[in-house]
Amino acid sequence: MFRVREEQYWIGSVTLGLLLLAGMTRPAPAATLCVNPGGTGGCYSTINAAIAAASSHDSVRVASGTYKEDVVIGKALSLVGASSSATTIDATGLSNGVYIDGLDNPGLNDVLVTGFTIKNANFEGILVTNVSSSEIYNNKVVNNDKGLDLSSSTCPGLPPFETSESDDCGEGIHLMGADHMTVANNTVTNNAGGILLSDETAITQVNLISGNTVENNPYDCGITLASHPPATGTVPFGIMHNTIFNNLSSHNGTQLPGAGAGVGLFSFLAGGTVSGNVVVGNQLTNNGLPGVTFHAHTPGEILTDNVIVGNSISGNGADTEDAATPGPTGVNVFGLSALSGTIISQNTIDNETLSVVVNTPTEVEVNLNNFLDAQFGIDNIGTGTANAPENWWGCAGGPNTPGCAASGGPKVGYAPWLSMPF
Repeated sequence: MFRVREEQYWIGSVTLGLLLLAGMTRPAPAATLCVNPGGTGGCYSTINAAIAAASSHDSVRVASGTYKEDVVIGKALSLVGASSSATTIDATGLSNGVYIDGLDNPGLNDVLVTGFTIKNANFEGILVTNVSSSEIYNNKVVNNDKGLDLSSSTCPGLPPFETSESDDCGEGIHLMGADHMTVANNTVTNNAGGILLSDETAITQVNLISGNTVENNPYDCGITLASHPPATGTVPFGIMHNTIFNNLSSHNGTQLPGAGAGVGLFSFLAGGTVSGNVVVGNQLTNNGLPGVTFHAHTPGEILTDNVIVGNSISGNGADTEDAATPGPTGVNVFGLSALSGTIISQNTIDNETLSVVVNTPTEVEVNLNNFLDAQFGIDNIGTGTANAPENWWGCAGGPNTPGCAASGGPKVGYAPWLSMPF
């Protein structure tokens, strides 16, 4: 009997010890810190002060008002404004409105920014470097890129890790070296450009850009996926497997010739990679360059396996310079490199002189699209092939018949065609 009691005591002691140990190691519950303009009621008067006092995974709640700061986030936390119509970060004379800095805080993830108007920064409204699994949603990002010198198209003073931003100051929202992020339901207007994904500091991959309204950004694209020279080393990191879904990109890049597309997929140096991205279900209208624009300006660039599907494209401009198209264009696939694996499908393209222009030394798949009000459904001005069966050319007779759009250039395989719109 004593032995049994002894064993029960021993088991109970071990169990109690484990429970105490579990209690000691359980993380403390996240705290909520508050900010208001007067710093009253136990709140902070500045956002940066609250962030400095916060622990990882805390929330910082910001009351209505205007906060004149360059907010820097270097830890996992939620930064929540009262609403984008009532809570403003005014970065007049400062570099950025919000900088989520994973470059100086390696491994940074789980950051949320929502509920703000962010305006008047010299460079980006929101800049993100080397951050994972974070969210930016329901913000208004307006009137940033104030450092842009329009007389010389330069932006002096950008940090050295930003390469190739001299003509736009980084745009409204800029993801650099970011992965598994969601940028959703933001309004991005009157910046030099809209939303930029680039790769100066690390690969930018598996991000979702969804439900944003990107309008009237006059000097660059609405949404850009661009492989840039790396800040260190010689080989670009790449822009890969990102999804651009259900955005409105309109009236961007209209103030300078060749300034901006609705969605641009760009590289301009050997090894630059923009691959495996999907542009789906967007409205791309009245931009200065074509609605969707591919540029690979030198041999050895890797713009492969990108899919343009289910978009509504209308009223955009012609492309320019080495990527010039013969008139206003819906989609321009230009590459001195072979843009293999490009798929253009299930789009409705109207009010364009040319629905799709192909100028690359490889095959491009173009099918199940509706070409409306176009002089040319497809114009192949390159050396590759446009494999283009089963499109609607504007009438049942098919391409090059009265009332239908024409097929231009050699190597366009358009039969069979659709006898009614897709």
